[in-house]
Amino acid sequence: MAVRYGFFEETARGFEPLPFAASAWSPTMINGPAVCGLMARTLEQQHCSAGFMPARLTVDLFRPTQAKPLTVVTELVRDGQRIRVADAALMQDGVDVARSTVVFLKRSVQPPGQLWTRAAVPQPPSVPVATEPTRPLWGSDAHAEGWSSEIGEHQNASRKRMWQVPMWVIEGETPSPFVGAVVIGEATSLMTNWGSAGIGFINTDMTLALARQPVGSEVGVEADSHISVDGVAVGSATLFDRTGSFGTCVVTALSNARRQVDFTNGDVIAAKAGIQ
Repeated sequence: MAVRYGFFEETARGFEPLPFAASAWSPTMINGPAVCGLMARTLEQQHCSAGFMPARLTVDLFRPTQAKPLTVVTELVRDGQRIRVADAALMQDGVDVARSTVVFLKRSVQPPGQLWTRAAVPQPPSVPVATEPTRPLWGSDAHAEGWSSEIGEHQNASRKRMWQVPMWVIEGETPSPFVGAVVIGEATSLMTNWGSAGIGFINTDMTLALARQPVGSEVGVEADSHISVDGVAVGSATLFDRTGSFGTCVVTALSNARRQVDFTNGDVIAAKAGIQ
């Protein structure tokens, strides 16, 4: 039987989840990359005009998304010459379970002058270029080899990173560069909240900001910071491809310690797709 790389298939009932859409928190829930990718795909297809690029996507994940059919409803909020804004609601059984806003910006010329930027650019692993969905490669500063395909090897207290050709949001449909960046970018929660005892924070949102689209099919995400107090966390990460950095992602998260995911103890659902 052929491998199914998609999170969803589109049917008369809406978007029906496939096995890779399962969450590591519970098999009855849909994971964050699938939810965010589906809304990004719908917003881009319905509201992105020629000459514009999706520069910022914010997703609020305020209810558990159950493993059953979904619908997406969008609305164009502003249609300007240089800025377009659209909203989306993800619905199950007539109830909103997540919402998102995308900002499309008109491409133009760069202004003059030199600007400060991050000096240390994340580096991809030394592997052949891939175009079809792949298992994620995991990286951490404390790992002897830097990168490996075994997620449990990177359960430590050091900086984390991931590299992957993202899963398809819709079965059989190669995602756009923007949608692929969203799918990988949602792993900011995993990269920034994953420590020596596994991951015990579940993200309640994500904000992805892009200066350009990724080049090629492969996308990486590297943690920049983690701050947490009293069960509330903020994490940020840099997205990169083989040509350099192209965006930033920020997430907030709540403690979910009673369902701590330990990747050294057989919790491998997320490892299949680089997701939580």
